[in-house]
Amino acid sequence: MKIRFIDLFAGIGGIRKGLEQAIAECAGISECVFTSEVKPHAIKVLEQNHPTDTITGDIAKVKAADIPDFDILCADFPSQAFSSAGNRKRFADTKGTLFL
Repeated sequence: MKIRFIDLFAGIGGIRKGLEQAIAECAGISECVFTSEVKPHAIKVLEQNHPTDTITGDIAKVKAADIPDFDILCADFPSQAFSSAGNRKRFADTKGTLFL
């Protein structure tokens, strides 16, 4: 059985990795059909780990019709607006308002 998933706010791919491992343990096959990430250093890691994937930038600029059909939506919390490593503008930063 093939499970198709999308990975939003992908970071370096940790949530994706866990899903892929869980599917493999159940003798399934996983396929990531869409990935979205905006941070350049995270994109570099994703490109190294998944060289055949296309990494889409800002999910807020993607039309719903342009996202392929999927079975599971993976999404990390868009933490840049809240993290001490970010600007801490919280909900005043539009990244802090992107919830699924």
